[in-house]
Amino acid sequence: MNIIVNYRQKLTFFIGLLIIAGCTAANQKKDTEPVKGGEMKLLSSAFEEGEYIPEKYTADGENISPPLEIKEAPSTTESYALVVDDPDAPVGTWVHWVVWNIPADVKNLKEGTAPEGIRGKNDFGNLKYGGPAPPSGTHRYYFKLYALDTMLDITEGSTKEDLLETIRGHIVERAEIMGKYSR
Repeated sequence: MNIIVNYRQKLTFFIGLLIIAGCTAANQKKDTEPVKGGEMKLLSSAFEEGEYIPEKYTADGENISPPLEIKEAPSTTESYALVVDDPDAPVGTWVHWVVWNIPADVKNLKEGTAPEGIRGKNDFGNLKYGGPAPPSGTHRYYFKLYALDTMLDITEGSTKEDLLETIRGHIVERAEIMGKYSR
């Protein structure tokens, strides 16, 4: 009898965790999906979508940010937020760069420079771009750009999670480019 009760408790607990995880994932996905019918694009002259990021832009090279170009942003954009992360990291998604309150008139983010805006803390523990540095294997690096209908009131050094919570309900459109890197 004890074994059956223990099994039921564990099963109920596990199902509860799955439901919570599913609801959390659904809410996060909803807030980070592009607005339907959107035309905004995020491009780089350093690499194409799904291609390898040149070593220059990684921790094995100069560790500088690649050039990025914003195209066809919505006219209602008041500011941009940029997040770069690696979902393939062994410890979970690793955040490489977080910047927000990038002015709406910015169309080019120059190589090796932080855009005008407010910087957030990355998982390296600093406020700057940290290039790809996978411990092994090929990792994917997502450069995610959010067009927002407002300027944000969050302090420098806030995290990606703080940013995503703050932009909830303010995303006009979203674009991304993914590059790969391996050692």
